[in-house]
Amino acid sequence: MNPEQLLYAKSHEWVHVEEAGVKQVATVGISAFAVEALTDLVFIELPRTGRPVTPQESFCEIESVKAVSDIYAPVAGEVVQVNDKLADHLELFSDDPYGEGWICKIEITDPAGLKALMDYEAYQKMCAEEAQ
Repeated sequence: MNPEQLLYAKSHEWVHVEEAGVKQVATVGISAFAVEALTDLVFIELPRTGRPVTPQESFCEIESVKAVSDIYAPVAGEVVQVNDKLADHLELFSDDPYGEGWICKIEITDPAGLKALMDYEAYQKMCAEEAQ
């Protein structure tokens, strides 16, 4: 996926929205900026399929050699698919954060929440400010 065409949460999750019939499904991952900040990843606790989520709710954890970090749901909905490959291949986060490094797919129940997410330019500006 092209990072310039994604939406971003302030907590560094990215979102790609696809139409699935009358429903919208969000593919969710964490940005390259977040992966770089976390450094050496050692474990991920993936969300379970069927779990309802609300925006800004911690729905899984990722552990690095530095700390355990929450990953927050950027949209409201239900987890409909999980990228099980991540459990054994954490390098996918750094090798392809916007492709093979996706975490899960969420069937969106409240599309209005997408308006709270940032576009690429706004996200890059926020990252530049955090890096200072």
